[in-house]
Amino acid sequence: MFSGELSDMLFSASLWIFPVLTAIPLHEAAHGLAAYRLGDDTAYRLGRVTLNPLRHIDPFGTIILPAILKLAGSPFLFGYAKPVPVDFGRLRHPRRDMILVAAAGPGMNLLLALVSALLAHLAALLSPSVADWLVTTLALSIVLNLVLAIFNMIPLPPLDGGRVLVGLLPQFLAMRVARVERFGMLIVLLLIVGPALLGEMLHMDLNLLPRLLFPPMNFLYNAIATVTGSQAILPPLE
Repeated sequence: MFSGELSDMLFSASLWIFPVLTAIPLHEAAHGLAAYRLGDDTAYRLGRVTLNPLRHIDPFGTIILPAILKLAGSPFLFGYAKPVPVDFGRLRHPRRDMILVAAAGPGMNLLLALVSALLAHLAALLSPSVADWLVTTLALSIVLNLVLAIFNMIPLPPLDGGRVLVGLLPQFLAMRVARVERFGMLIVLLLIVGPALLGEMLHMDLNLLPRLLFPPMNFLYNAIATVTGSQAILPPLE
């Protein structure tokens, strides 16, 4: 029995290797590359424009937080990588380029979701068992990349959507929103962990994140499957 459980764990882990090792590093590398092309080489000099996932791991956000959510019984696991350092003052056009740098990460995730859907067509060339593994892996890649893209575009600093909002707002409003950044991640964590813990105690489903992310993720998943002609290959979202 132990051998069977171990095999199941290893198989499940193998499904996530490609999604995790592409979605998170490329998201962060895209921020650094965009900043580099727009005038700030801070991330480049620090070696953060890289596909090496070890350079992007945040001990709390990548390891501890998902473990807390798992132990709390949350149906939705969440984590984040170490933010890529960007000196917005060194960008050639700070307000405009801030938007481009912030949007580069979610934009990369959308591109990876699209590529993953296109790669699903390779399943027709493989044996049934390998094809099933590939399609499941690529479906998880699409889901993970869409979750990262949508979550990061929530308009709350220091999330990417918050940075985009600061770049779009008039100066006096942008400054007020920017002040939220030092508390932004705490607010996000409270919105994620707080309802999950309260719901566990009350035996109720109070998780906000799935209700926020699933509708747009479901829409984009189906849209990408349709655009790439992969709707008959990829499994439907449950």
